[in-house]
Amino acid sequence: MKVSQAIARMLKQEQVDTLFAYPVNPIIDACAAEDIRTVIVRQERTGLHMADSVGRLSSGSRVGVFTMQYGPGVENSFGGIAQSFSESVPLVVLPSGYSRSQTNVRPSFSALVNFQNIAKSVEQVTLASEVPHAIRRAFTQARNGRPGPCVVEFPMDIYDEEIPDTLVYSTSITACSAPEPGAVHDAAKLLVEARLPLLYAGQGVHYAMAWNELRELAELLEAPVTTSIEGKSAFPETHPLSLQSGGRAYSGELDQFLHKADVVFGIGASFTRTPYGIPWHRYLKGQTVIQGTVDTADLHKDICVDLALVGDARLTLGMLVEEVRRLIGKPRGRAIKLAKEIDRLHAAWISTWRHKLECPDAPINPYRVIWELSQAVDMKNTIITHDAGSPRDQLTPFWRTEAPLSYIGWGKTTQLGYGLGLAMGAKLAHPDKLCVNWWGDAAIGFTGMDFETAVRERIPILSVLSNNFCMAIELDVMKVSTEKYRSTDISGDYAAFARAMGGYGERITDPAEIVPAIRRGIAKTEEGIPALLEFITSKEEDISTF
Repeated sequence: MKVSQAIARMLKQEQVDTLFAYPVNPIIDACAAEDIRTVIVRQERTGLHMADSVGRLSSGSRVGVFTMQYGPGVENSFGGIAQSFSESVPLVVLPSGYSRSQTNVRPSFSALVNFQNIAKSVEQVTLASEVPHAIRRAFTQARNGRPGPCVVEFPMDIYDEEIPDTLVYSTSITACSAPEPGAVHDAAKLLVEARLPLLYAGQGVHYAMAWNELRELAELLEAPVTTSIEGKSAFPETHPLSLQSGGRAYSGELDQFLHKADVVFGIGASFTRTPYGIPWHRYLKGQTVIQGTVDTADLHKDICVDLALVGDARLTLGMLVEEVRRLIGKPRGRAIKLAKEIDRLHAAWISTWRHKLECPDAPINPYRVIWELSQAVDMKNTIITHDAGSPRDQLTPFWRTEAPLSYIGWGKTTQLGYGLGLAMGAKLAHPDKLCVNWWGDAAIGFTGMDFETAVRERIPILSVLSNNFCMAIELDVMKVSTEKYRSTDISGDYAAFARAMGGYGERITDPAEIVPAIRRGIAKTEEGIPALLEFITSKEEDISTF
């Protein structure tokens, strides 16, 4: 059989049921012949975002795969791969390359050369006999340790070469490591003896599917829990011990407890210093810090840690639960008082935002849209993601998740337009759930044409768009250019655009119509029609940060 056919059969053995792609690449038809669904996008970046979402929501059990043509297809893919790399997402990318005689001839754009700094692994296959080894390595690397995009480039002249029909492919494997037992004992002792321990859950908790162990440890220690944006939904935010997530914007109760905690335990977390994460440098003033991670490159990186637990988050938390239980036996009766304090602080913080969350004015306040949307959906059966800028900062503090993997948070880099593909990938991974992307009128300008992909590929997502006819978050830093040249002004009739693309589009200007419009949009998705609700909103620059 030909190399392209062999690749398709190997993907089938790796449990790949959907190939995201943009032509032209021989792998596409070969996969279709193997009954692997091919989803063709309008631009490469969105296809990568969709494959990215599959990997996130499968906790590594499935890996999203994207393929594209050599030259411009590879060039256009750079941003999408870079985004997945920054967010540590398991992904396999299979680009075509120039023929082997042209690989190193300028101006040929080589994935092998140019993707080295934005991928976990990159290799080029030059011998047909090496194809199975390269595919196996890519999936194994994507699935183990710190996840990331793994790239295998196939020169165009290799696809038609022959591989024996008797070829036996060894599928990828997964393996987990656990921390050293003595370090677990020391960490448990620090947590048990702490006056107020605080648990901080990162994306590694999702990948390890360690949600039950995290909750068990929190309830045993009677410790409050917060998450990174990427870790949001790893702990139910309706739980009495939840402080919700921490990003550029976060809750009042989280601010208070970050000041009070004397021991901070980050599990599945890198503690990366970023404008879109908890500003640890503002809060850590001599507290004891314990870090649990699979990647030693994160240790002692942006903050100093006192103790490290290197290993899989589920194994680490399970060992800690056993050790803490051995030390204290059962919870010591502090949870009720702690929960009351969290509830009091939350109520006080919400009261300072209620005038925005329930604002009756038009243009509609975007916080009102988020508040009403959160009341209208079935939280446990909804997956939501944000876009960059104002949508991320407005949504994360006020959306209280209840179930694992019900929120796709991101922010290490903030490429506009990421949310649309994430929502579409989520719907393919979980067709029974309502999948929502919350975006702004800047983000739709980057990937909006792929709303047509949702229509054509029968992916009924709900896109909720805040249109304030400007780039609001930039107003404060672009005062002169805005005044002289209206540089932050943007406009469009996006509901009409959605209808032109074959979907459902509705523009809402009256606050009284927010909830009915949401219900109509959800009903359309249940009919199998992608829906876009365009809310005409006020220019909100405030975010809930401290």
